[in-house]
Amino acid sequence: MEIQGKLIDLSDTTQVTDTFRKREFVVEYADNPQYPEFVKFECIQDRCDLLNNFQVGQELTVSFNLKGRKWVDPQGNTKYFNSLQAWRIQPAAAEAPASAPHPAADAPTSAPASSSGNGGDLLSASDEEDDLPF
Repeated sequence: MEIQGKLIDLSDTTQVTDTFRKREFVVEYADNPQYPEFVKFECIQDRCDLLNNFQVGQELTVSFNLKGRKWVDPQGNTKYFNSLQAWRIQPAAAEAPASAPHPAADAPTSAPASSSGNGGDLLSASDEEDDLPF
C-alpha cells in the first residue's frame, strides 16, 4: 500500500527491548482537503533510519504494510490491534519521474495511424524516435 501526504509529527527512535526498536510518525493525508486524515505509521528495526532525512512539514510518499494482531488479556478478553509498518519513505517529488511515462502511453495510439500510411511494413522517422521501453 502507498500513501502521499505531509509529515506532521516525527518521534525519536524508541529502544523497546535490547533487540527491538521502533519509531512513529504521523502523515496528514487529504483525499478530501476539507476533511484531512492524520495517519500514524511506525518503522521498526533498521527501517527507523529511513526517517533521518525528513523534517516536519515535508511532503512524502510512504509505502507500508497493514499489520493486525490478536491478543488475549489475563482475564480472557480478546483484543485486536492494527499497525501500519512503513518500509519505504520517499520525498513526494520522487513521484514525478514515476508518473512521467503516462504521457508517453499516448504515443502508441498515434503510431498505428502513422505506420498504416506506409502499409504497416516500414516505420516512419517519427516512430523510430519514439523509443518506448514497452
